[in-house]
Amino acid sequence: MSTERRLATCLLCEAGCGIVVETDAGKVLSVRGDPDDPMSKGFICPKVIGMKELHEDPDRLRKPLIREDGRLREAEWEEALDAAATGIRRIREAYGNDALAVYQGNPAAHNLGLLTIGQAVLRSFATKNLYSASSADQVPQMRAAEEMFGNPVLMPVPDLDRTQHLLIVGANPLVSNGSIMTAPNMKARLAAIRARGGKVVVVDPRRTETAEVADEHVSIQPASDPWLLLSMLHVVFSEGLARRPKMGGKEQGWEALERLALDVPPERAAERTGIDAATIARLARAFAAAPSAAAYGRIGICHQPHGTLAVWLLYSLNAVTGNLDSPGGSMFTTPAVDVRKLVKVLGYIGHDRWRSRVRDLPEVAGEAPIATLADEIETPGKGQVRALLTCAGNPVLSAPNGRRLDAALGRLAFMVSVDGYLNETTRHADVILPPVSPLERSHYDIALNAYAVRNTAKFVDAPIARSEGTLHDWEILLELGLRIRLDGSAAGRIARRTAAAAGRAVGPEGMLDVLLRTGPHRLSVRALRKTPNGLDLGPLEPSLDRILETPNKRVRLAPEPFVAEARQMLSARPPTPREHHRFTLIGRRHLRSNNSWMHNSRALVKGPERCTLLMHPADASALSLKSGARIEVKSRVGSLVALLEVTDEMRSGVVSLPHGFGHGRPDTKLRVASEHAGVSVNDITDDQLIDNASGNAAFSSVSVEIRAVD
Repeated sequence: MSTERRLATCLLCEAGCGIVVETDAGKVLSVRGDPDDPMSKGFICPKVIGMKELHEDPDRLRKPLIREDGRLREAEWEEALDAAATGIRRIREAYGNDALAVYQGNPAAHNLGLLTIGQAVLRSFATKNLYSASSADQVPQMRAAEEMFGNPVLMPVPDLDRTQHLLIVGANPLVSNGSIMTAPNMKARLAAIRARGGKVVVVDPRRTETAEVADEHVSIQPASDPWLLLSMLHVVFSEGLARRPKMGGKEQGWEALERLALDVPPERAAERTGIDAATIARLARAFAAAPSAAAYGRIGICHQPHGTLAVWLLYSLNAVTGNLDSPGGSMFTTPAVDVRKLVKVLGYIGHDRWRSRVRDLPEVAGEAPIATLADEIETPGKGQVRALLTCAGNPVLSAPNGRRLDAALGRLAFMVSVDGYLNETTRHADVILPPVSPLERSHYDIALNAYAVRNTAKFVDAPIARSEGTLHDWEILLELGLRIRLDGSAAGRIARRTAAAAGRAVGPEGMLDVLLRTGPHRLSVRALRKTPNGLDLGPLEPSLDRILETPNKRVRLAPEPFVAEARQMLSARPPTPREHHRFTLIGRRHLRSNNSWMHNSRALVKGPERCTLLMHPADASALSLKSGARIEVKSRVGSLVALLEVTDEMRSGVVSLPHGFGHGRPDTKLRVASEHAGVSVNDITDDQLIDNASGNAAFSSVSVEIRAVD
């Protein structure tokens, strides 16, 4: 046996842990943590086995598929690329550029080729119908960052390794391993805060895995986070706890924010949040009094009708207590690749430059909200979406009202998917173009390094040589884009030669090298190859003076659109009392999965049933329900039947289903996932519920009715 030991990066979540891949003649023998990686230091979570299983999965497609007489068959690359290009070109020529929609999924953020050449190709299609997982995820944070700091990628992260007080609102980093916060081994990092005398507080409707290891868990009514944060700001301002001098004159809108906050004393917020006034005041005082503090929020604060307001107020709490851009507070990474410049080149700067055709929803960073894709497919008229190109995404399971979108995809005139699986979305495709596995490509974390809790840089070559006759994602998109623009019998040959020449001359690594050389640390791919474990570039440093991109180079604490929406929120009627059989539905995720794309790994899905509906014991008793019961969960858009799990970790009146399940549909090829199908929570989430300022889907605001199933 001639084993090889290659360094790599796990690409299955945002932690980006360093791994060691041991191979023999191209076969993966083992995957383990790299103790010399400067960020992860040998840590890995159970998901890492998925890197091996995904590479070896017999269900993963190795050859393109083409639909013929209603069935998909294997094809060679020339035939498949020609068929895909011809179908897309036909739709664009007949109906215009906007008749083609593009959707990108979460894995694109973990892919060097897709983040460089891939983005350039997809944006070159000049369609307004660009969609991605972002508007089911972090667009409120991007929208708030652009208003406050001048660029949507300037999203601050907690300085975890130095903070003395961490306030986590609507996030579960022990399970996510950090999100828009690259921080491997969160359990150890949280323990370190407490070991040095600091405190960790979690605000969440559910006593999450993170809340279990925190100093305090505060249960909150879903979608009421803006009320809590405004009231905490009230305490900070009214009790003289604000630290304006520490901002150094880098702010504007201080008085406007103070006036707004003073209208929301803790007693008023208590009615909306379900948190008593004394607790709200205590949370605010403790945060303001700490030597250093960082407030961090994620999916929970984004998935509500005022998600952007919640993010803005969270960032503002950091700012007015002197904890923005300050060691131990909420800071900005200085990545080796300056993503601020990259997003400008790709057209990601800006919002509301155009609106969606059917529902008049604003674009953010050049993309429309995924909540309206079904509208654009179903509604006739000029600009109707008639063709779809998906790339590394499964919106049938990840978009709100997934059943509606599932049906809408069946009405498309043509669909192409760049994907390694025949899944719930790609089963509608006319052509499927499968890329290489993650272990067969080189990697640098362009996106995720921009949100790391410590500055690092790491480039790794592919640990396994790709199989003959396979293509990278970026090669597929580049060839497809060229073929769409070319015509005639020589189109394929010209496209293949042109793409190959471009790959040799530039390619993702060539583009990365330019970005590294022009970045703040003046690195290069060659230099990083000499440090394959990764390069430690030091802790986060104050940088606002250098990176602010607002017109007057000041932090905007009170953007007018946000203040106006907050005033409307405060004047709205309180919610009506809850009927005993109605609940608010929230989501959750599990450590062993990432959205919908880790459920075909037998090692990761084994164990207890995880796709269950969590309910508080008092609620279950009132409905005469017990754990293991089959229950119907019904919303405005549909219903599903799930297994009940009774647990006191839930807030009364709130129930939770995990996202990413719902497998076992016809014409898919996911054998293991189908055996553990579960139900898709997005079959009952509402595509009409969105964040007002960004269009992000408001998954955590869905009212549902629950009853027992005989």
